[in-house]
Amino acid sequence: MSDRVTSSEACVPMRVVTVLGTRPQFVKAFPMSRQLRETGQLEEVMVHTGQHFDPDMSDVFFAELGINPPRYYLDIHGGRHGEMTGRMLEAVENILISERPQAVIVYGDTNSTLAGALAAAKLNLPIVHIEAGLRSYNRRMPEEINRVVVDHLSTVLLCPTERAVDNLRREGIVQGVHLVGDLTFDAAMIATPLAARLSSILPRLGLEPRRYGVATFHRAENVESSDRLARIASYLRDEAHHRPLILPLHPRTREALKSSGINLDGELLKTIEPLGYLDMCQLLRCAEIVITDSGGLQREAYFHRVPCITLREETEWNETVEYGWNRLWTVPDYLARREIPGYGKDLTAGRIIDILARSFARAQRSNSTCPSDIP
Repeated sequence: MSDRVTSSEACVPMRVVTVLGTRPQFVKAFPMSRQLRETGQLEEVMVHTGQHFDPDMSDVFFAELGINPPRYYLDIHGGRHGEMTGRMLEAVENILISERPQAVIVYGDTNSTLAGALAAAKLNLPIVHIEAGLRSYNRRMPEEINRVVVDHLSTVLLCPTERAVDNLRREGIVQGVHLVGDLTFDAAMIATPLAARLSSILPRLGLEPRRYGVATFHRAENVESSDRLARIASYLRDEAHHRPLILPLHPRTREALKSSGINLDGELLKTIEPLGYLDMCQLLRCAEIVITDSGGLQREAYFHRVPCITLREETEWNETVEYGWNRLWTVPDYLARREIPGYGKDLTAGRIIDILARSFARAQRSNSTCPSDIP
């Protein structure tokens, strides 16, 4: 018997509020929102916190990928972690009270993720955490704190890998856990043919496929310490001796380099403005190597079978290291490269939507009303 939910079973209307605010979250929301529109099973209300506010980090995604503009744009960015999260929490709470959704969807591990989850928890709304169960086991990273807190608040935990499921089990979280895959894979598979057809980034930069590398870094631990910033700059200059490196600069990184008096531009190392998703997809998939501190680019590099070097001392995407496609910059050699079992094989958005629709249907049958009404 099919697990799909018929319209008569579902709670109508089934409204979800999606809270996001950063470039990687826009990438993951793209295939989800597209699938939601196509199936019509859930009504999505999108809230953009403004955490990534630069048009090159935000607006371009909605334009290029056909994502409906967010219903709410909060324009909250800058300041310390607690200050930013607190402002987001207050604003998102007001939206949830107004919209009265059946659940709140959050992605990943950012301050926007934490604020959305806390606002939902305070209103007794179910929380759906996409990309649950990831762990770097470095509590000095704000992202790690956000992941752990959100997972322990969540009702439905959607894991990209078996390792993520195991991590949750070790913390005693077994209810509502589903292995669904990675939406970043969906996005990459949808965008790749579009990028091949529409992007002119390689000829614009005078690049030949497999004859250059791509580098990005933006995390707080890498840009807020002048010593760390200088180490990374020196490392990138050394790597550029092996092949030209293209470095799309996050606004935070550009400001940090400027404040530290570091100029990375040289004959073989070229900084450019942030790229739209299609240009970045084309630049990445045709590269010889990727050097990054981004969790998203670590995975995208694997999907395109491009080796990666991660500018961190640990990663939450341990499988990419264990199977030889990724290495930490402090480790000299790659392991033998092997396929990661079950990862990056199947599309994810449809699975997630079926899980949510079934959850709503069960809640309606047991309660006769939609779950978790806001008082």
